[in-house]
Amino acid sequence: MAVRAKKLQPAKTAAIEEAKKIFSEYNDFIFADYRGMTVEQITNLRKKLRDQSALLKVVKNNFARIAFEDMKIDNIADYLKGPTVVAMVKEDSNEVAKVMFEFKKDAPTLNVKGAFVDKELYDAAQIEAFSKIPGKKTLIAMLMSAINGPARQLAATLQAYVDKKAAEGDAPSAEAKPADALAETAATSVAQQAESTPVAETKPAETASTAEAPKADADASSAESTPPSAADAPSAS
Repeated sequence: MAVRAKKLQPAKTAAIEEAKKIFSEYNDFIFADYRGMTVEQITNLRKKLRDQSALLKVVKNNFARIAFEDMKIDNIADYLKGPTVVAMVKEDSNEVAKVMFEFKKDAPTLNVKGAFVDKELYDAAQIEAFSKIPGKKTLIAMLMSAINGPARQLAATLQAYVDKKAAEGDAPSAEAKPADALAETAATSVAQQAESTPVAETKPAETASTAEAPKADADASSAESTPPSAADAPSAS
């Protein structure tokens, strides 16, 4: 718990309120020691985190402790010692943590101390392990790749058919769209739907039943229209 003075100076109170206002706009927080980093390195890290919709802020430890305490976020005092920066995140905290750990290649002195993610405290080892899990954006990209693979194969098959017909002199009409454009349009539509809704379940049993019905009707119609054979005709008595 942060140690408060009996009466804070107005400037300090204003600084704490400003910190609370900023912190309240984010859900997760990653704490790091920036000791030994240059201004240029901190600026570059800020830019990389901004690309992930995260904000990097240098904080005064005592003010930050009081602000977090007022927000009912406790037990982070160990992460607010020494020169401290806080990466503030709204979503995909693992992607932000990944950027910070990878940035250590450019700034070896950057030390990620821990994090507060999904209302849970993470120590340095836990947040590093968490950074290796794919985020939502990565998973969506993987899904789109899986969807577009068969679509590209279909496009190649359709285009081969069109090329064959063209070579045989049976060219498709001018109004027909190229096969690859049709497949690309279909893949894009499926990918957009996959981002917002789950994949609809297919019903093979109903499909099979529907496919069998015309055949059964055709058999019945054929049986009714076939004339009786000579063997079936009644004999004259």
